[in-house]
Amino acid sequence: MSEMVIHNGTAYLSGQIAEDGSTTVEAQTRDVLRQIDARLAEVGSDKSRLLTATVFLADIATFAEMNTAWDAWVDRTNPPTRATVEAKLADPALLVEILVVAAV
Repeated sequence: MSEMVIHNGTAYLSGQIAEDGSTTVEAQTRDVLRQIDARLAEVGSDKSRLLTATVFLADIATFAEMNTAWDAWVDRTNPPTRATVEAKLADPALLVEILVVAAV
C-alpha cells in the first residue's frame, strides 16, 4: 500500500490517521490535517489545491467537533468537495481518518 500516489498531475493520499489515539476528535483531526499538509508539501501542492476529501468518523455524533478543526484549516477560497461518514476504524482508539485528492 502507498501513502500517496501521483498520477497525471493528481495526488491521491491514503486515509491519514492520528499519531496519538488517546486524544479528542478535534485534536486527532488537527493532527491528521497537519499530516496532510506535510504530504502535499512533499509534492509541491497544498490544501488550496484539494479536489475532494472523505472524512471517516468512528462516531458521527462527533461531527461538530471534527468540523471545528476542519473549518479552521480548510482553504475557504478553494474548498474541496467533502463527504463525512460514520465508519468502524481499524483501531478503536482512532476517531477520525481523512482521505484526500489534490492537484499537484
